[in-house]
Amino acid sequence: MKKQVVNLMNKKVSEIELPESIFSLKVFPDLLHQYIRYQGAKNRQGSHKTKTRSEVSGRAKKPFSQKGTGNARQGSSKPPNFRGGAVSMGPNNRDHSFNLNKKEKLLALKCALSEKINNDQIILVDSFEIKSHKTKDLSNSLKNFNFDSALFIHSHENKIENFRKASSNIPKLSLLSEKGLNVRDLILFDKIFIEESSISQISKRLS
Repeated sequence: MKKQVVNLMNKKVSEIELPESIFSLKVFPDLLHQYIRYQGAKNRQGSHKTKTRSEVSGRAKKPFSQKGTGNARQGSSKPPNFRGGAVSMGPNNRDHSFNLNKKEKLLALKCALSEKINNDQIILVDSFEIKSHKTKDLSNSLKNFNFDSALFIHSHENKIENFRKASSNIPKLSLLSEKGLNVRDLILFDKIFIEESSISQISKRLS
């Protein structure tokens, strides 16, 4: 599969051959959904906690006599039916993450990339290196592209400090190394800009 490479002014520079084993696969929506669930569950803190009867503050002494008060008998002031008492069957600290096979993860990433390129939402850029670190200059360059939100995937080997500084103040724009490539970000953003030098690294990771 051939795809044109442009610069940050949206002018064609060259063409590149993309591996069909990564960018031309059948898309499995159920697998994409499972991967997003996997990411969300892994990011959950699981720090929700309620106090049990042994942890809540109070006395374990009988609050009143067994007989003669007209009330139901009580052995402590800590049960859930008392104000300030424990919570019955409340949540505890836990790990919400679950496992996903390595092959499933790789296939989900390939499906996400294939879906994006089928919808013409992937733009290959020759380089993210710019001379100025000013947001205004970069914003003017990006006006040549039509997008609501954008994810810029760069090679971790390239130094793009000017681009990083200039893009930090642009809303709905995110910068990500190819090492952090994930399904959630690929689906979340409208357009995906991929630096040409990172294609080989992505292909190596997903092969």
